Formats: sequence, C-alpha cells, structure tokens
Amino acid sequence: MSRDEQRQAVRQMRESLIEQLEALYREAFDQLTSHNLGEGGIARLTQLLLRSREAAITPLQEEIEAPLITRAPEPAA
Repeated sequence: MSRDEQRQAVRQMRESLIEQLEALYREAFDQLTSHNLGEGGIARLTQLLLRSREAAITPLQEEIEAPLITRAPEPAA
C-alpha cells in the first residue's frame, strides 16, 4: 500500500470514527429526555456530554484538517 493510500485509509477511519461518535452522542442526548432527571440533572448531564463530545471529536477533526507536510524544508544557504 502506497503512502497516499495509507493516508487515505487513515483519514477514512477517522471520518468513520467521527460519524460513529456523533451517532453515539445523538443517542445519549435523545435518552436524556426519556428519564425523569429534572431540569437540573438534565442540564448537568447535557453539559458533561457536550464537553465529552468535544474532547472526543475535536482532535480527530483537527488531524483531518491539518496541512500535510510532504518533505522537510530546505536548509538555509
């Protein structure tokens, strides 16, 4: 497998993982309303879920969006 193919495979895996995480968090948010937790409990759990989601997904997105460095810079003359 060439380097480009490897990079593409890793990118696809990251994108797939992001999709899976998004689905998991959507399901968790949907479940919050089905429990009698009260407004305070739902608010606290919602805040925790949002923080957790951001911590889980943001690094994956940043890596996908990071510029690709294909070679080292030339030494100064």
